[in-house]
Amino acid sequence: MVTVDIVGGETHELTVEGTYGDLLDAVGLSRHEATVLRNGQPVPADEAVDADSVRVLRLIKGG
Repeated sequence: MVTVDIVGGETHELTVEGTYGDLLDAVGLSRHEATVLRNGQPVPADEAVDADSVRVLRLIKGG
């Protein structure tokens, strides 16, 4: 079970077996539009989930 806190959004309790990219998919976000922070540090999308709690930060783009 992983607590996923989306900065400026909702908090989810998920059971995810796989990668942090799979975790983003589970909350409906693309790997290109958000990053996962574990203990305040970004983690690669292809790394296996090994945390009880993470924050998801949506990335801003524009011009």
